[in-house]
Amino acid sequence: MVYRVYVEKRPGLAVEAAALLSDIRHFLGITSISGLRLLNRYDVENIDRALFDEARTTVFSEPQVDLTYDRLPAADHVFGVEYLPGQYDQRADSAAQCIQIISQKPRPTVRTAKIYLIDGTPTEEELAAIRKYVINPVEAREAELSEKETLAARYEIPADVAVMDGFLALDRDGLTAFVKRYGLAMDTDDLAFLQAYFRTENREPTITEIRMTDTYWSDHCRHTTFLTTIDDVCFADPTLAAAFDRYKALRQKLGREKKPMNLMDIGTIAAKALKADGRLTKLDESEEINACTVKMDVTVDGKTEPWLLLFKNETHNHPTEIEPFGGAATCIGGAIRDPLSGRSYVYAAMRVTGAADPTRPIADTIPGKLPQKKLVTTAAAGYSSYGNQIGLATGQVDELYHDGYMAKRMEIGAVIAATPADHVRRECPAPGDIVILLGGRTGRDGCGGATGSSKSHDLHSLESCGAEVQKGNAPEERKLQRLFRSGEASRLIKRCNDFGAGGVSVAIGELADGLKIDLDRVPKKYDGLDGTELAISESQERMAVVVAPEDVERFCALAESENLEATVVAEVTEQPRLVMTWRGKTIVDVSREFLSSNGAEKHISIAPDAPKPFEKAIPADFASGMRALASDLNVCSRRGLSERFDSTIGAGTVVMPFGGKYQDTPVQAMVHKISTEHGDTDTVSYMAWGYNPYIAEKSPYHGAYLAVIESLSKLIAAGASYEDVYLTFQEYFEKPGHDGRRWGQPLSALLGALDAQMAMGVAAIGGKDSMSGSFENLDVPPTLVSFAVTTDRITSVATPEFKKTGANVYLLRPKHGENGLPDADSLRALFDTVHGLVVSGKVSALYTPGFGGTAEAVMKMAFGNRIGFAFADVDKKTLFGYAYGAFVAEMADDTVPANAIFLGRTTSDYTLTYAGETVSLAELYRAYTNRLESVYPTRANVSRTDNTVPTISAPRYTTVRTTEKFARPRVLIPAFPGTNCEYDTAKALERAGLVPEIMVIRNLTSEAVAASVEAFAEKLPQSQIVFVPGGFSGGDEPDGSGKFITAFFRNGIIRERTNELLKARMGLMCGICNGFQAIVKLGLVPYGEIIDTDENCPTLTFNEIGRHQSRLVRTRIASTKSPWLAETEVGEIYNVAISHGEGRFIAPQPVLDSLVANGQIATQYVDPDGCATMDIDYNPNGSLLAIEGITSPDGRVFGKMGHSERYSAGLYQNVPGSYDMGMFTAARKYFG
Repeated sequence: MVYRVYVEKRPGLAVEAAALLSDIRHFLGITSISGLRLLNRYDVENIDRALFDEARTTVFSEPQVDLTYDRLPAADHVFGVEYLPGQYDQRADSAAQCIQIISQKPRPTVRTAKIYLIDGTPTEEELAAIRKYVINPVEAREAELSEKETLAARYEIPADVAVMDGFLALDRDGLTAFVKRYGLAMDTDDLAFLQAYFRTENREPTITEIRMTDTYWSDHCRHTTFLTTIDDVCFADPTLAAAFDRYKALRQKLGREKKPMNLMDIGTIAAKALKADGRLTKLDESEEINACTVKMDVTVDGKTEPWLLLFKNETHNHPTEIEPFGGAATCIGGAIRDPLSGRSYVYAAMRVTGAADPTRPIADTIPGKLPQKKLVTTAAAGYSSYGNQIGLATGQVDELYHDGYMAKRMEIGAVIAATPADHVRRECPAPGDIVILLGGRTGRDGCGGATGSSKSHDLHSLESCGAEVQKGNAPEERKLQRLFRSGEASRLIKRCNDFGAGGVSVAIGELADGLKIDLDRVPKKYDGLDGTELAISESQERMAVVVAPEDVERFCALAESENLEATVVAEVTEQPRLVMTWRGKTIVDVSREFLSSNGAEKHISIAPDAPKPFEKAIPADFASGMRALASDLNVCSRRGLSERFDSTIGAGTVVMPFGGKYQDTPVQAMVHKISTEHGDTDTVSYMAWGYNPYIAEKSPYHGAYLAVIESLSKLIAAGASYEDVYLTFQEYFEKPGHDGRRWGQPLSALLGALDAQMAMGVAAIGGKDSMSGSFENLDVPPTLVSFAVTTDRITSVATPEFKKTGANVYLLRPKHGENGLPDADSLRALFDTVHGLVVSGKVSALYTPGFGGTAEAVMKMAFGNRIGFAFADVDKKTLFGYAYGAFVAEMADDTVPANAIFLGRTTSDYTLTYAGETVSLAELYRAYTNRLESVYPTRANVSRTDNTVPTISAPRYTTVRTTEKFARPRVLIPAFPGTNCEYDTAKALERAGLVPEIMVIRNLTSEAVAASVEAFAEKLPQSQIVFVPGGFSGGDEPDGSGKFITAFFRNGIIRERTNELLKARMGLMCGICNGFQAIVKLGLVPYGEIIDTDENCPTLTFNEIGRHQSRLVRTRIASTKSPWLAETEVGEIYNVAISHGEGRFIAPQPVLDSLVANGQIATQYVDPDGCATMDIDYNPNGSLLAIEGITSPDGRVFGKMGHSERYSAGLYQNVPGSYDMGMFTAARKYFG
């Protein structure tokens, strides 16, 4: 029987419905809608009525914030939306897992839909527009409203894989027709090459072999455009001709004259040349195709250890264009799994994207395309959702705006990772070695992703590429992260590959020259997949590892301990052939030599356009120039975008994305401590990016050269030394076809990047090319984004916000050559000069000018601490012109840097003054923040006339201690699917002298659930503290955080022993963020025990702004009743990192009054004056009474939203304040 329930947010809490109604009225321009309601519909099968009734108020809804219905409420218009069959539905999956936790029986079947109830008088055309806005046909469809008899999917039994009879007899016209008929990415020459190979095999190919080969040879997988042979080049400009001559001279010097001349050679030759000159000595080279890898020394607790640093950039332009949420989510997922396959722990990410103007009205949307606003916001939601869930600190988020990205969006994720060198074993797989498929299951999602991403598209082709988009399952990815952090597991792996483009055929197929793969063993999400789909599906969160036969059992056991499926699917063979079987039949059997050929050799003649002038227009007057600059799309604030992304997870963030007391000065590089599982380090990694599309469209050569310079300069501006710096590039160009002029764009860009690398003595040791940026007659701007990476000590970090008034500010800039580019010798010397000023303490703020020149730099440096600036006598070109490679430096003393231009002085008057003109910085800030407010809001759509609330000061409570003493109390930390703060929590506890134990809650089977319950129940009596860490239990689904955790703790024996810990043994308990959400919903706070909550109990719900919020907030101690706060005093203020979407504390007024009276309000959000407030800048979620944390009646259970565990020495250097409230030390002392 199928049970159904509808769930709706209570009036006043329906944030999502209110946001959609606002979009319909203001973005779609439909004013005939008088009301809109959103309901989540759950259909459940394979459970009984009693279990369904229990789940109704514990899984599907939450009584404090939700209403439930058996029947749909009445409305003028009703329609529903559900995922297409095969698309991953995290809400349904998490609901099923929660029910299984409760029942400890097999997981039920759950299907969900979102129901839209519309009141008003919309026309049919307006209703169609609303449907189009909320339904992306690539991933979803309109749902039937009728009751369902069963949820069981009926899958047709797939036919055997077809043999393409007659293929070998096709003539050239027949091959051309074949390419078109089957939608292949390869061209006719490639197919003819394939045909010739199978003639040598004396047999017709299967469709699987053709599809697999199409994937192998796609531009996405094998860079076929970059490997096209350049026959000749005709230059119309001496700058480009000279650069090409320098490239040819390098080829001759390295003895590469007989090697093919192609874009790949130009892109990689700098690394070869610098290595030949004895540089790049820290490169870690191997046969594995992982991320860029370099050797480094890491100091851990004062001891130097050999480590590896890995970094990678990934692009998902095509998938994000057609399905923004899944495309962007799997962009970061794919980026992560490259260094993950190198057995490293990925701890930080950077996101750089490109779009057309998202503020344009929907009427400007091109047919076949999503509105830019819908695209950019949904992509941001997808990427941030995935990265936030797996525990990745996103240190910088930026978006470029250029009309060319209307052709196809640019979505780049760049990640950085590290691992102890002794965790990595690299061996060539030997015959008899075993391949294990690890992680997620295989579905139809992602079939053809590599080939789809290799094509240019038009209106027609977009109608049939929905299956090309993968779906991300972030909790599964987190499990992979945990397993690969284990030294024991990593050292069992001989070789590893991640599942990205090409699925099984590539991920496993590239592990060794000879392989036999049994597709029948590949775990499936559902039945009905044929052999071809199993071979090329790009379903995410899967890894393939090669282990010795004797290590298989142990590796699979380690995987099981991390709640991961591990399945033997292939064996390494001696013969160099790739063989796949399905249903006992061989459906692929090709030679490695054939696969590695990459198809027919391609040739091209290139005729690049001459560079055009790219200097910026200089404004006529200062005031109007500043106003225009502040509101320019490529200069204005990205805070509303960036704060969706967790920037502090991992407790290693050295600089926040926005700095200063008011967190309004954006940083130019991300800096993080190297992530260590135990101990503290003072070794940090840096990453920065550079690129300006408005220079590149005029001259790809200059654009690429300056992209390199900009990325390097940003590292220096962040305090890094110019030593052991490495680059990786993201190339993205229009589809070149056979047009020599179009080929000229990537050629010119790569020559510019090559000249920059050789001049600066740095090399790109990796990169990613995408050569399909075209849609009908539109093309992306010629794009080469440079990412620069290095490491240094934490003591050398510099930040960009002005620190004090009355400081002298100078512009330091290099000399320039006749080509308009910085002189390399001068720039390298300047890098050394600037770094010397930083390490000697002479510079207190540093910024390198970018898109908006020196004027932008000064304006942004002023915002963070609201400090004004008086310009000296400098010309407007110096202020507003491009100044790549220059530095704006606020001096800490009266030091005057050599050859510097005196820019002016910081002032207490919050204005900019220049040549008698004065502009209010408050006015500029409004323009700066309002430009994208309609797209990425920073203010909640809430009517509130008064933000003041009482600032609470409870009386001083007597510090309590337990009667039973423990020198090193034991702390039990449950890690649920979706938990991501367990490492940070354990390190903070360990540092304070406690003994943490992380226990993974396993739920792959009902037996695993029962075993987890039993094991946790056994460990509880041995522990003095239970700490529920933050994360996204079950992906914060079904629609309400913490339900996965609460389902577990409501189990009878767990409930009993938790209450025993608190009541009989006087133990402690704490929950932070997701953990706080769980213990509130269990009743542990404010009631002190697990109870069945109802609508009269407090809870935490969605932030008023309706999105995730990540930043630092100021919290004030309101009560010291809790032993956790015994090291603090009432009135003390601490900065703390927050990162949540559901942190708004709400409760009926009598409950609030009781909390105040009992001293149970522990901490409040406060403004810079220390006053509790409802202002969203300081109370980010709109919590009632500005509540950040509360306690149980006796104080021994403490819950708070802010991540107090995310702190160690040297973090958050660009935001002043106190961070350590000593809560972990206080917990240890409680037992002392």
